[in-house]
Amino acid sequence: MQRRTALLAGAAALAAPRLARAQEAPGVTATEIRFGGTTALSGPVSALGVQCRAVEGVCRMVNEAGGIAGRKLTYILYDDGFSPPKTLEQVRRLVEQDRVAFLFNMLGTAPNNAVVRYVNQRKVPHLFLSVNGDKWGDYQANPWTMGFAPSARTEAQVFARHALAGKPDARFALLYQNDDFGRDYVHGLRDVLGVAYESRVRAASYEVTDPTVDSQLIALQGADVLVSGVTTKFAAMAIRKLHELGWRAPHYIPSGASSVAGVITPAGVERAIGTLSSAYLKDPNDQAWAGDAGMAEYRAFMARWLPEADTTDIYYTYGYTVALALMQVLRQCDGHFSRERIMREAANLRGLGIPTLLPGIRVDTSPTDYRPLQQLQLIRWDGRMWQRFGEVIDGAVS
Repeated sequence: MQRRTALLAGAAALAAPRLARAQEAPGVTATEIRFGGTTALSGPVSALGVQCRAVEGVCRMVNEAGGIAGRKLTYILYDDGFSPPKTLEQVRRLVEQDRVAFLFNMLGTAPNNAVVRYVNQRKVPHLFLSVNGDKWGDYQANPWTMGFAPSARTEAQVFARHALAGKPDARFALLYQNDDFGRDYVHGLRDVLGVAYESRVRAASYEVTDPTVDSQLIALQGADVLVSGVTTKFAAMAIRKLHELGWRAPHYIPSGASSVAGVITPAGVERAIGTLSSAYLKDPNDQAWAGDAGMAEYRAFMARWLPEADTTDIYYTYGYTVALALMQVLRQCDGHFSRERIMREAANLRGLGIPTLLPGIRVDTSPTDYRPLQQLQLIRWDGRMWQRFGEVIDGAVS
């Protein structure tokens, strides 16, 4: 199903300068910038597709204000049902038939894997993907592709740095899923520990088809710190087993596995007390932001442009955030919207603040740094809710 909407997230329109020649700027006319993407509006992870609804809402807001450089933004969104073959089919349609200028906020590791070679061969910007793998920041392998959220590798770096600040000689246990996602936690710990990794880390992997991770945790117990590079089901299992074993070491779990409904409640809210994770977005459910100007702006946006949406769903917050980052890229293009210029400006975001990011967290990119967000703040489960604590930690390792 095709849905055309317009996306904007910036203030007043800029004066329209001379347009690049048509062959240099597919999807761009004197009045329009056309871009698109795929997401899961149906299928097993369709709940994540709402982030594109937020993009659509920002669209309507921005176009009403006049567009970017005198041009309205047209956002073409196709449902791929989280099926990689469908993703490739729809992306070819976007590039070859719709002639979009660039692709934006496409959801999922497997769907993006299916198209990354094609879009890089065609030199189409493949921007701000909704994924968390570190591979999406590899500017040398895929110079036209860029993720957005902090990667699992960055998160592991942050976890390790925090643990070492409390206990410099800490011995680590690492439980990780045996795939690209889980191995990012291996890489992140190696980044921080360096040559000491082999002597200070005991690791155990599991397969997504494994019924439990009990045997791995029994083998790992006794370390000073446990880092679990796991998905939701296994995070709940790990929390329960740690409690059963009486292992009270600091336990870090991925931000993507910190859902109260999906992890904490099944594990047991009391068993999970003290569990650590990370965050980079302001949570619309957190009363700490009741008087925050940035979240007031976000709530006003939701009320005006998405009045029927669930304002407690943080995926809308994410969609709004990534759309604002895109608008900064387009404003920096200064009216010249060739694919090369769009990609160059995506790799030239310096200290960009967005009102829905946690204080102190900024978007930064460069031609040799395709990881826009590399800072996180730690959170701890207190038996009732996740509480932020401490300073923002930079996960970047030079």
